[in-house]
Amino acid sequence: MLKLEDVVTCYGNIKALKGISITIQPGEIITVIGANGAGKSTTLMTICGIIPPRQGKIIYEGQDITNAEPDKIVGMGISQVPEGRRIFPFLTVQENLDMGAYLRRDTDGIKRDRDYIYELFPILAERRNQAGGTLSGGEQQMLAISRALMAKPKLLLMDEPSLGLAPIIVQQIFSIITKINQENGTTILLVEQNANMALKVAHRGYVMETGRITMEDTAKGLVSNPEVKDAYLGV
Repeated sequence: MLKLEDVVTCYGNIKALKGISITIQPGEIITVIGANGAGKSTTLMTICGIIPPRQGKIIYEGQDITNAEPDKIVGMGISQVPEGRRIFPFLTVQENLDMGAYLRRDTDGIKRDRDYIYELFPILAERRNQAGGTLSGGEQQMLAISRALMAKPKLLLMDEPSLGLAPIIVQQIFSIITKINQENGTTILLVEQNANMALKVAHRGYVMETGRITMEDTAKGLVSNPEVKDAYLGV
């Protein structure tokens, strides 16, 4: 579904990604784990077209999207849940969801997906007329995921969905990630510092260090790897 080939992304003269290659098959949950500043978020921003790569290629469903505009990429079926939620705080929950469906014209489909989201996150149904900025951190994360789902993505990019959330909410968010993948067949690329949780739900994973991919394996293989255990799993 998605292939990054030797992608180099820079901030000015600083190389944030130093020639990374990642492959994602349809229906997979892939996780990228690594420390702060490793380049994980930059990877997602590069795929989305927000920070175009300096070198390399991004191929999505056989099409080169390396220099595509972000709105075109969303229209092709790639949606992102950004780090820090970034919901629209002064819009209601329902208005935030409508913003996620901005590029869609299938009114009946939009209503069906909104109803599905309210089943997935009943608290959002209760608060549909409440301003997004008045929600708790966990509820805002649910709203950010829901807004991305309203674009009807084939590939969902998730940036640190557990950041700043209480452990019980983290469990809930990760169980929803699995549900979205299993029920809808949505392919997910998950960037996460909570390596334990990420590897529990993922099929395969990549380890990133200072802008390079240093390891790639099945999730089970990474969990049992002594280097990963020592550096990321606290074992």
